[in-house]
This record gives sequence, C-alpha cells and structure tokens, in this order.
Amino acid sequence: MIQWLIRGLIQIMGHVYVVLDAMLIHPDTPEILGIPIDPDFQVMDRRELCNHIENRFGLDHDSFWFEQSTSKIRLGCQLARNLRKEAEK
Repeated sequence: MIQWLIRGLIQIMGHVYVVLDAMLIHPDTPEILGIPIDPDFQVMDRRELCNHIENRFGLDHDSFWFEQSTSKIRLGCQLARNLRKEAEK
C-alpha cells in the first residue's frame, strides 16, 4: 500500500516538474559537465529529447518519457557503458 502511495505522489510531482520545467528558460550551453553537446540537442525540449532516445534505441513511443527518473538514469548509464565497450573493441 505504501509503495502505491509513494509512486502516486512521485507521478504527481513529476507532472508538476514537467510543467514548471517547460516554463524555465534553459541556457544553450555548448557543454554539460565538460562533455560537448551537439547543437541539435541544445535546442530540443524534454519531450523531444525523450523521443530521440526512443527512436534511436527502438523503444516504444512515450516509453522513455513515462519511465521513472532513476530508471532513465540507470538506462543512460547502461547505454553509455555499452557504447564504451563497443568502442573499445
């Protein structure tokens, strides 16, 4: 029961976050944490970035968008590891 309540609250807070984030002016920084960011990614909004990941990796439409934040980060870490391993071959 408590897990259901926690998940529900996180979903509500997530929707509020997305609405507020859409109103925020994000800087067009050419790099994040020292990693260069391509110009096309710099101008994409949150939804477009999620759609790009879904398209790039063959995920179902809106599957990444609706995934929990920690799961998105975990998936990103795994994809980065896979790409690094592939590049080392």
